[in-house]
Amino acid sequence: MGLFRLKTDMITFLDGKLEEKQPTRVVMNIAGVGYEVLVPLSSFDRLPPEGDSCRVLIYHHITDASQALFGFCTNEERTMFTMLLGVSGIGPKTAVSALSGLSVRELKSALIESDVKRISSISGIGKKTAERVIVELRDKFSEGDVMETVAGSEADSSDHRLRDAVLALISLGYKQADAQKMIKKVSIDLSASVEDLVRKALTGK
Repeated sequence: MGLFRLKTDMITFLDGKLEEKQPTRVVMNIAGVGYEVLVPLSSFDRLPPEGDSCRVLIYHHITDASQALFGFCTNEERTMFTMLLGVSGIGPKTAVSALSGLSVRELKSALIESDVKRISSISGIGKKTAERVIVELRDKFSEGDVMETVAGSEADSSDHRLRDAVLALISLGYKQADAQKMIKKVSIDLSASVEDLVRKALTGK
């Protein structure tokens, strides 16, 4: 505590051409300047093809040591990311892993239901951290949020799903061989999106 200052909201969104698109990382071309943006898989699958124009909502994470841009396709994702960052012991990388392993709806559901097992299945979050996340966040949801978690799911599609899913796991810290084995085990469903494949690989479900 007191070792660095956290500043945010200097950049709130980027609107321009999607120059590069990879799992967990994109490059936005804004008036000829390329901005590297780190994204969770929940946002990656919603992005248009490379070369198309789009708007990405930004969380500008700045400390005395570094700064990075984290991008999201919905306010809901950015809000959940911000909430996770507010928990002691949760950094940007872990928050991105959380949104890559579980959808916002699933995260809300796990937090509201105090599902320690599901939260601790996220890469980088152990049982004690999961318990702390639940204690600090479960009471911050409205009655509407509680009702929203009851039903509904999102369907996404993406080309080169298996390759992108493996790359996503590698970017989250897994070795290539392990990532390939994990995706192979869950690739039976040919209609699954990249996000679904990675989520199943991370949670075993």
